[in-house]
Amino acid sequence: MAIPFIDLQAQRHAMGSALDTAMARVLERGDFIQGKEVREFEAALAAFTGASHVVSCANGTDALTLVAMAEGLGQGDVVFVPAFTFVATAEAFSILGMTPYFVDVDPHTFNMDVASLKIAIADAKSQGLKPRMVVPVDLFGQPADYDAIAPIAQEESMVLVADAAQGLGGTLNGKHVGTLADYTTTSFFPAKPLGCYGDGGAVLTNNADKAALIKSLTQHGKGTEKYNNVRVGLNSRLDTLQAAILIEKLKIYPGELAARDRAAARYTDVLKECCETPVLLNGTTSSWAQYTLKFPARDAVQAKLKTAGVPSAVYYPLPLNRQSGYSDCPVVPGGVPTADALAGQVLSLPMHAYLREQQQDVIISFVQDAYE
Repeated sequence: MAIPFIDLQAQRHAMGSALDTAMARVLERGDFIQGKEVREFEAALAAFTGASHVVSCANGTDALTLVAMAEGLGQGDVVFVPAFTFVATAEAFSILGMTPYFVDVDPHTFNMDVASLKIAIADAKSQGLKPRMVVPVDLFGQPADYDAIAPIAQEESMVLVADAAQGLGGTLNGKHVGTLADYTTTSFFPAKPLGCYGDGGAVLTNNADKAALIKSLTQHGKGTEKYNNVRVGLNSRLDTLQAAILIEKLKIYPGELAARDRAAARYTDVLKECCETPVLLNGTTSSWAQYTLKFPARDAVQAKLKTAGVPSAVYYPLPLNRQSGYSDCPVVPGGVPTADALAGQVLSLPMHAYLREQQQDVIISFVQDAYE
């Protein structure tokens, strides 16, 4: 039985002609840049999340950079990020001259550890650094503990940014991702739970002035006139074809989230007897971007799964503080032992809305055998 890790083709077939029709409308009109579907998608995503404003852009990394630009941050400003995440969370700020400061993560949720953040802030201030921003990551689809982090950010006058590249569709105490921080950034990379067929991203905020500023920044810093650029910006736009695709995918996204949740529950019901399965904070729902287990002998388990034809993936095999491009960045006193440990333990199984029970049974069986 062929088992894809993420089955985009099953989704495409399930959607029938909706995608072809949506793309054909754009092809017929020819408004490939800033066409009407871009604004329609932004409005639809705002309605879905409850955010007041959505500004689309070229990708999730740009979304983070645009937020820092809108806040006027740069050389000498410190941004606190978890060490256990994809490199874009640090890269997006490094290119502006900001200093990523790495903090540890919780061993159960894999998200930013609040105690480690407090220690990191105190240490940064003792060194004369300027704490300006904190960026929790909704890793694998679960919202970070914003209820605990938001008061810290407010007390320290830091901007709170939710990196929801994986978390769009999750909730915390009834509130959707997109409304839990000063800004929320997300990615529409094809493998994301809500993905297009290329690159794409967005910034979500309730601040109208900041949304207008970010929109200008996505278009070279454009003012009211096309060739009057009133600030230094980027060329970072979601193209119309991708927006048309995302409109159709967003229509079925609630049903897909429910299907992902059922698949995750089914994994957990069986695998909790032999493996360390994912843990959700009370009051959270996850988009289940990944379903990730912990194994003491991860590499041996993955090798056995590969032999059996079961795909798996390691997110992430090297914490940011151990990557050579970021070796000079400050790390919380005492290091990031949990991030270091997780890098050698985590293993993600196939997860998508079209995962059939028969496929899942095969995956579960081989995971149990490999674990034993």
